[in-house]
Amino acid sequence: MAGKNNALQKPVTLSPELENVIGKGPLTRAQVTSKVWEYIKGNDLQDSKDKRQINPDAKLGAVIGNDQISMFKMTAAVSKHLS
Repeated sequence: MAGKNNALQKPVTLSPELENVIGKGPLTRAQVTSKVWEYIKGNDLQDSKDKRQINPDAKLGAVIGNDQISMFKMTAAVSKHLS
């Protein structure tokens, strides 16, 4: 199985800000994305008119910034909190 390690399945370390939102790591990138979406949906942070836009609350804002962000840019913003 050498060389078959998918980056999405490799556990990563989370920043304290990200752990504050989705819980303790390490988690895989796929799990991080999934948990961030659970948080967004659970806290009703998607824009009501355009579900692709996220309106962060204070906790999520510490990770991705406080301005409205598209779900495509959000993934890049979250990945800055992974190591």
